[in-house]
Amino acid sequence: MTALWMMLEASPTAFAVAIGVLGLFVGSFLNVVILRTPVILDRQWRRQCQELNDLNAATAPKTTDSERFNLLVPRSRCPSCGHQITALENVPVLSYLFLRGKCSGCRQPISVRYPIVELVAAALAALVAWRLGFTLAGLAGVAFTWTLIALTFIDYDHQLLPDNITLPLLWSGLLINIPGTFAPLSAAVIGATVGYVSLWLVYHVFKLITGKEGMGYGDFKLFAALGAWLGWHQLPFVILFASLVGAIVGLGVILLFGRDRQLPIPFGPFLCVAGWIALLWGEPIVRLYLQYARFAA
Repeated sequence: MTALWMMLEASPTAFAVAIGVLGLFVGSFLNVVILRTPVILDRQWRRQCQELNDLNAATAPKTTDSERFNLLVPRSRCPSCGHQITALENVPVLSYLFLRGKCSGCRQPISVRYPIVELVAAALAALVAWRLGFTLAGLAGVAFTWTLIALTFIDYDHQLLPDNITLPLLWSGLLINIPGTFAPLSAAVIGATVGYVSLWLVYHVFKLITGKEGMGYGDFKLFAALGAWLGWHQLPFVILFASLVGAIVGLGVILLFGRDRQLPIPFGPFLCVAGWIALLWGEPIVRLYLQYARFAA
């Protein structure tokens, strides 16, 4: 164990490879998180509504003990035929290739997004590990990356940024910066505060002017979490990058694919991408911008 520790510490490449392999299996779990978290929340909300309205058994949605549902149970099943996924059928990427992208029970196609999430989780985490090394920053950055991947896909699918992911991300950002891992603790606290309040103000000003909601409270919490991890000085880059890319993508899907202008486009994925880029390259990007700004002036 000591030899392995020393090898990972001495070789960023070895650490990156190890994290990349682990990332494939974490990516498989992230698929479960992405799929089940909105369902779990929906069931919780329905139960709360039942309790609030004191619904009787005749009108309440039918539930049984066999319908226990969380991130661990029941075992993954094919949505088409209910075939229970075996351990051999759940090996990241390889099982998808071996099964040729089809369920072994009913031969219905399996979404290609499952191996994509696994590969993305492995590749991005490996890049973070290689760049930051076998350090507290490297390990924390890997966890940060995997969390952003889950939030990206959940928000893309459901326009939802769950509190049970964004709030732990915020608090962990403050904790990880107690020793100043990514930013001084004072900058992290200010970043969390400014991140939330700034988007809260934008939301209410936009609603006051247009009568519409431009974003959700989950975006405020996610931006606050990014401020807690990266410090307040990274927030201008994050919001500008996310807004610019979001505007380009939004305009593109409207012009190229005829998307209805009234349909909202989730902002969370753009915040996640910008936050991840800021984690690795935010400092040099900000320095380069400041140098260019001084030169242009």
